[in-house]
Amino acid sequence: MYAPERQQEILRLARDGGRVDVVSLADHFQVTAETIRRDLKALDRAGLVRRVHGGAIPAGRLDFEPDLAERETTAADEKDRIARTALAELPGEGTVIVDAGSTVARLAASFPVELSLTVVTHSLPVAARLADHPGIQLHLVGGRVRHRTRAAVDAWALRAYGEIRADVLFVAANGFSPGYGLTTPDLAEAAVKRAAMAAARRVVLLADSSKHGQEHFARFGDLSDVDLLITDSGLSPEDAAAIERGGTEVVRA
Repeated sequence: MYAPERQQEILRLARDGGRVDVVSLADHFQVTAETIRRDLKALDRAGLVRRVHGGAIPAGRLDFEPDLAERETTAADEKDRIARTALAELPGEGTVIVDAGSTVARLAASFPVELSLTVVTHSLPVAARLADHPGIQLHLVGGRVRHRTRAAVDAWALRAYGEIRADVLFVAANGFSPGYGLTTPDLAEAAVKRAAMAAARRVVLLADSSKHGQEHFARFGDLSDVDLLITDSGLSPEDAAAIERGGTEVVRA
């Protein structure tokens, strides 16, 4: 089990049981006590648990993650413009990875009927949109499906992305900034996003401007790992220029 997956499970156990202890966690995960202490330290630094003697208890603050229905209706016009602009980044042939997220799902829904591509996704909503597309060879990555995002995560998904090479990844983020990079609330989803980025020759981030400057618990990359950011005009020219100085092209739709 990868450290992000283990930490996410530790957090769940802490919230469900009200407390976790180092000895029990080490036995549960079959790792050393020192490994568990490092996990608890990371969760404590993020403000998700509070260290106590022998273990940890859940912190009062949780990193809020909106569900799919709420995200679909937030900044809808901006997301539509971003998705339409992103169509120009589709290759004429080859393979693309489509991440989980409301904006990238809009992109998938707007794929032209004449498009002929191989598409890989770990998102159930994206797969549902593309399942009947006549020109798409669809590959659905498996794993544990998170109810909040309908995205497959954990070892199966990570292994699948480790075995492919794609031309373009369209990736989503809950927050982005030159200082802290690309973030999302969930450790397991962050691990899958990181694996998808490593599997693609070109990375295109689709994110509306409200996510600029936001920081969430799980970090999955630097903004400089992104070749192109497609956002909306709510991102100021000054902020766009600062991002471009870091090596990422910016398009404000």
